[in-house]
Amino acid sequence: MSAVKQVTVVSGKGGTGKTTVLASFAALAENKVIADCDVDASNLYLLLHPEQHETGGFPGAKVAIRDEELCKRHGACEEACRFDAITVDEVDELACEGCGLCTLVCPEGALKLEPIVVGNWYIGDTRYGPMAWARLLPAAESSGRLVTLVRQKAENLAYETELGLILIDGPPGLGCTTTAALADVDMAVVVTEPTLSGIHDMERQVELIEYFGLACAVIINKHDINPENSRRLRQYCEARNMPLLGEIPFDTTVTDALTAQQPVVERNGGPAAGAIRQIWTRTCELIETL
Repeated sequence: MSAVKQVTVVSGKGGTGKTTVLASFAALAENKVIADCDVDASNLYLLLHPEQHETGGFPGAKVAIRDEELCKRHGACEEACRFDAITVDEVDELACEGCGLCTLVCPEGALKLEPIVVGNWYIGDTRYGPMAWARLLPAAESSGRLVTLVRQKAENLAYETELGLILIDGPPGLGCTTTAALADVDMAVVVTEPTLSGIHDMERQVELIEYFGLACAVIINKHDINPENSRRLRQYCEARNMPLLGEIPFDTTVTDALTAQQPVVERNGGPAAGAIRQIWTRTCELIETL
């Protein structure tokens, strides 16, 4: 089959409606695989209801592990640890930074660094198509590598099922998870809102996307809550020759759809659903040009 095209939907800040838009894209698109790469706060599954059929643990950062048979309770590890992560009785895996100092100072060699499971990845089927997703445990690290793993699972699904599109729900912000969700995709779609924080954070994210040389387009959600800021967003897109895929009005029926755990376009025919349908049509036209 031809190369699989990948589109990542991101946002400069949380709460702009990124996952809401992606869920509707998933309901409207054909021949696609869905990937939830917002592993720190995975919630796309709440709207798409995948039936899990494969899962696995994700080994993350290394932490100190004690061999109880070798340990003589000298206490050198406890004295040396600047993170207060280890005592003669236990190791606090959340506090351990994996520096390895305790393994060096232990006279009995009773400590070593080993990776621990910090999250889980999943593969399942939804009524909209196959889906890959993951959940990172609270306070766990290595989330960027977990995003990469989810994307690999999604790519494998796309080639196995001969589906030509991967829709990726990316994380908000500029961290390593966002970088991992954007790397080597064909297009990034930024969902923003007409607030000062929304504009500021969108501009920073667009700079990141442009740094990677990716095609970028913008969606303004709840555009009518502040017409002046929406005008600023339009001007920003025009100045950068960046496609504005469309604008979604504030619509209380969106909350009804989310409460019912359904994509907005399947719940009702309100103004937000209509706008998202038009936006998806425009998105498909852009994908065809990639």
